[in-house]
Amino acid sequence: MKKIIYSLLAVSLFSCSDFIDENSKSNVEASAFYLTPEGFQSLIDANYSQLREIYGNDAYVFCAGTDLYAVGTGRGTEPDGLSRYLQLNPSSDGGIEELYASCYQAIQKANTALYYSELTEQTSDISTLVGEIKYLRANAYFLLVQSFGGVGIIDEYITTPVLQFDRNSAEEVYTKIITDLEESLNLVSESGYVGRVNKRAVRHLLAKVYLTRAYESFGQASDFATAASYAEDAIAGQSLVIPFAELWEPGNEMNAETIFSVRFSSASISTDPTNLGNKQANWFGPYMGGSDVATKAPWRSYTLLATDFALGLFTEEDERYEATFMTEVFTRYYAAYDGNNGTAPAGQKSHYYVPQWATQADIDAYILANPTTQIHLWGTYAAGVVSSDYQTIPARKFDDPNSLYASDKRVSTRDIILSRLGETYLIAAEAYLNTNPTLGLQMLNAVRTRAGITTPLTSYDIDTILDERARELFGEYHRWFDLKRTGKLVERASAHNYLIEASYFDGNNGELKILRPIPQSAIDLNQNNDFPQNPAYQ
Repeated sequence: MKKIIYSLLAVSLFSCSDFIDENSKSNVEASAFYLTPEGFQSLIDANYSQLREIYGNDAYVFCAGTDLYAVGTGRGTEPDGLSRYLQLNPSSDGGIEELYASCYQAIQKANTALYYSELTEQTSDISTLVGEIKYLRANAYFLLVQSFGGVGIIDEYITTPVLQFDRNSAEEVYTKIITDLEESLNLVSESGYVGRVNKRAVRHLLAKVYLTRAYESFGQASDFATAASYAEDAIAGQSLVIPFAELWEPGNEMNAETIFSVRFSSASISTDPTNLGNKQANWFGPYMGGSDVATKAPWRSYTLLATDFALGLFTEEDERYEATFMTEVFTRYYAAYDGNNGTAPAGQKSHYYVPQWATQADIDAYILANPTTQIHLWGTYAAGVVSSDYQTIPARKFDDPNSLYASDKRVSTRDIILSRLGETYLIAAEAYLNTNPTLGLQMLNAVRTRAGITTPLTSYDIDTILDERARELFGEYHRWFDLKRTGKLVERASAHNYLIEASYFDGNNGELKILRPIPQSAIDLNQNNDFPQNPAYQ
């Protein structure tokens, strides 16, 4: 919606070498500058940089209020509206307004770049860059329509505030997203650098958009089949062969299974190292550096911890458990990456979180070998039972051994992976569930085989898919959208999150609080008095 028209700073924030670097052009007349190849490239760079603002801050809009994550008892504070739904309203904090605003900033930046694409010097890569921008605009609209339902479509370059606007239907927004993505697919490069949009990234997102629309009342009968087709095209015959733990080794984010990511680096945040990184490592209890330089004593957060349900989804043979969670904690040094490449951690072994499959004999043997280590028995270290430091199992997946010590700051320099091959397989499996379950099982079992699971599934349903997505994608920014898409949000959140009851979703007018409320600030700025709020919040 035209809540506010954002001015686009003339900066170059994404270098063609690798990472995003600021290069102020404030001393140059913007309109003239954008007509040059360098100036137009700065518009492209600014569009990519905006991904950092959408995804780099708090993770609550992506993860809170679901079946997999909850705050530790007496530790940390989740925004009550997003985590419990009781206080979810148009004035809620916690990231709703921030998501809304940052997505519209992305849309306006995209519109600016598209406008100047017709005026700037026509270099050989103009059409490719236009395709990249259309992908980024579609991605912003996709986040908006999933979160808020129908929103205002803006596809023109606007230089002055517009304070009267209408709300398009969700169906119209999906049509706009698909149009942008299909045009993008025809323009972008076939392959290349994973921090830039290529055809594979577009195909992955198209598969997810069609899959999501298929569940809507206005979805088309062919949507599941189209989603499966785009997912297959994105997979392009590539097998899942990289060990799961290897996917998440710090510094290995640009592996062969990464399709699209938001790029970060130590160099790119050096001008403001506590505000230009990202917060993905903040929320899941990992190590994030320490205030004591000599010992590297870690700072840890206690929000968005794994629920008992999330931990209980894994079996002993599933290699993703050890790759996702830190069963042994070395309190004096970084998780397991103190110059040993994740293979031989140094420091004092202080805590052990007993997995659910350990026998009493296993526990006794461990205590004998590690007499000073504190033992945390299964069932005592998930969200909801934390009372002091190290009482909950940390996630290791997003550890950043290079991050600075800074409580609740944007300090991580690791990339945020938005799409990767393992998820593409799961998108295909979910789409095939409704069109060709035999092929869907093949996709699902491929994901499980890579994880070390030797017994294949012989049948599956949507809950099987959601459980597998939980194991494969823990901590990645998908879960709220997964539950909302499949109609499982109320059922699963109330069943598996100790903070939530089904009645908490009850809103006004007999509606459930599934869609988020349009921020009140946006409605207040709109001079169209007929603009509707989502029914549950009226």
